[in-house]
Amino acid sequence: MTVTTGPVMGEPLPIELANATYAIRGHPQDGLRTVEQLAFWLEQVRPRLPLPPSDADLRDIGPQDLVMARELRDAIRTLAAAAVERTPPPAAALDSLNRCVRTALSWRELRWDDGTSAEPRNDARPITATLSGIAELAVDLFAGPALADLRACHAPGCVLFFIKDHPRRAWCSPGCGNRARAARHYRRTKA
Repeated sequence: MTVTTGPVMGEPLPIELANATYAIRGHPQDGLRTVEQLAFWLEQVRPRLPLPPSDADLRDIGPQDLVMARELRDAIRTLAAAAVERTPPPAAALDSLNRCVRTALSWRELRWDDGTSAEPRNDARPITATLSGIAELAVDLFAGPALADLRACHAPGCVLFFIKDHPRRAWCSPGCGNRARAARHYRRTKA
């Protein structure tokens, strides 16, 4: 069985999670319908996670983890849409995000092995801590300077968000850019 979760495009982790709702040929798709899809998505982004789960942690994902991930994803999508549209977000989306952030108390411990380092720690279940870490990154995104560069892709049928990291970037991917240019050309020649 092939597991699909949507595109992983190198965007900040909260946007990657939000983009687990995507579209194929204009039809909305849910990339987090099953615990297997959540485990696959977390495996894809594991190197970028603040508290990466182990393979055993990924195998132990349960329905409650899926509910938490979906709620976080939906809250981030709602907040991103409000930010792009420059409208106040619904209080429920803010509550969901903040509730997820609070699920795992985290701290950094000083290590002095082959030099000094600060190691992130927490006392929550691994997947709860991972999702809480993504929620914390979402707080940083929505409260930080990157918010000014948050965009929604306006290619036909696309529902993804992205951070505009180049002045000429107008779409989430080159494929969407090609579709948008083709649609624009079609409209001009049809008229």
